[in-house]
Amino acid sequence: MKSRIVALFALVSMVVVGTLVAEDAAKVDWAKIKCVVSGKPVNVERKAEFKGGEVYFCCPSCAASYAKDATKFTAKSNHQLVATGQAKQEGCPMSGKPVKADAKVSIGGVDVAFCCNNCKGAAEKMAADEQVSKVFGDEAFEKAFKVSKK
Repeated sequence: MKSRIVALFALVSMVVVGTLVAEDAAKVDWAKIKCVVSGKPVNVERKAEFKGGEVYFCCPSCAASYAKDATKFTAKSNHQLVATGQAKQEGCPMSGKPVKADAKVSIGGVDVAFCCNNCKGAAEKMAADEQVSKVFGDEAFEKAFKVSKK
């Protein structure tokens, strides 16, 4: 009896988590999500596993380029995880400290919060490509974001 209750609880938990992930995906404006290789709009059918989530591409050629050397696209892939709601911010990408709601910068269409105006100011001074590489590079991503497992 106990094992049936545990199994039922596990099944219900999986359904609830799956529903929440699906609801997050339904909120995504897919027209704004860009291929991590080309920067063109994505085709949601073209995807690859990445850090427990999925990254999306515009075409088979970009998917193949990504498969050859995914590390070249790490920061853009991390950015896309956040843009698609698969990763949530939990800290400042510069320091890892708790963030302040009034210290935000939009980076590639994603609002990113910082712990203080110094970190925010540093991000604001960067060029767009540098913002993505510094704020969504692996070191910063590990400090600040967590991927919601499917």
